[in-house]
Amino acid sequence: MADENGNIYDAPRLLMVCRRGAQWGLPRPDELMPLPEESELFLLPGRLAVGLDPETGLVECLPQLAVAAFAAPGHTFSAHPAYKRAEDAPLLPLFAYGAVGFYRGRFYVCARRVDEDPRQQFCHIPRARIEQNARRLLREHPKNRLIRHILNNCVLRYDCPAARNFALGRFEAPLPSSRACNARCVGCISAQDKDSPVAVTPQHRLAFTPTPEEIVGVMRLHESRETRQPVYSFGQGCEGDPLTNTDLLVESVRLFRKAGGRGTVNCNTNASKPEAVARLAQAGLTSLRVSCNSAREDVYNRYYRPADYTLSDVRASMKTARAHGVFIALNLLFFPGVTDTEEELEALAAMIGENGVSMVQWRNLNIDPEWYFALLHDGGTAGDAALPSMGLALFMKRLKKLCPWLRYGYFNPWLGDRADIAAPAPGEWSMPL
Repeated sequence: MADENGNIYDAPRLLMVCRRGAQWGLPRPDELMPLPEESELFLLPGRLAVGLDPETGLVECLPQLAVAAFAAPGHTFSAHPAYKRAEDAPLLPLFAYGAVGFYRGRFYVCARRVDEDPRQQFCHIPRARIEQNARRLLREHPKNRLIRHILNNCVLRYDCPAARNFALGRFEAPLPSSRACNARCVGCISAQDKDSPVAVTPQHRLAFTPTPEEIVGVMRLHESRETRQPVYSFGQGCEGDPLTNTDLLVESVRLFRKAGGRGTVNCNTNASKPEAVARLAQAGLTSLRVSCNSAREDVYNRYYRPADYTLSDVRASMKTARAHGVFIALNLLFFPGVTDTEEELEALAAMIGENGVSMVQWRNLNIDPEWYFALLHDGGTAGDAALPSMGLALFMKRLKKLCPWLRYGYFNPWLGDRADIAAPAPGEWSMPL
């Protein structure tokens, strides 16, 4: 719990209470871990802290404000914080909110580490080094607008982890390319409808469309500095969906590969255009990361609000990618109490098995938990409060049993120029009995 100035206090006599969907309960023994390094703590305005009195078995509401954690990359929350919300409580900004408690001098969260890759750990890298690298690259490449955007906006203004890695010449380089999008995601971090209750987005959308030469310039620069395992990714938080600008992507990948460009070329996308995926694959795309909050159409539509495509188009895009030898990762926006249910497990396993998905990246959905749950529950069965939550750990275990070839992680993996794919081709898998 915390006061209005952000000072955090413990209530030793009360037990930590967490929330999964509409269900409140104690943390499961297998989901508590020390708060990871480089995580953050958030004050939750208009929301009072609660705790369980072990003597009475009753939940007690405290006069102090609730506190939540935002976990460092590579970790996925399995529960949200429980609290009593005031009627005039403001909508929470677009971050993930994890349940956090305190015990013997340490903070603990309901989460698990899903990826050991250190690519977004910066605690031992001086900020001055990153900024010096960014300014040097700006001086060396004054005419490339995309390099300027990545360094001026994404590094120096927003502290984007992918952009910082580009400045350092390591791991994965971002390739923002599209100003437009054909979905209106409720939790979009770069653009919102005029009538959206989200007052501020974490970052602004790309304000220009780069040329193929500018994109290839970023790729070649990164390849010259990250010489071991370079990854290049279209589809960043500061843009719309890259497949809305298919010709640009195809020409960029074609030029890069034609000049001998090596490494993993990846596209983060809503996968709405199967024909675009086919063209990109033929140009030299290595991997496709498909963003998805649910394999159930009602849940999917309520969050993504697609403009000119359906979830069937997403499945068709994955089938197309697998047929062309493209590695498919599902960027699963995990939400405790909605994702980790029996209904979602069956739907998700079918989506993965029937469409040749090789990997699940476990990312938390960045959104006010109560807002999202109400969005699903209002007028439909998708957010039915009665659906029991099995928890992240058990959900992951059971999904792996149904789809044993699956890789789990958080980041886009380096796969070389072309991936070795263990996932079954479409038509080769059936749901185990």
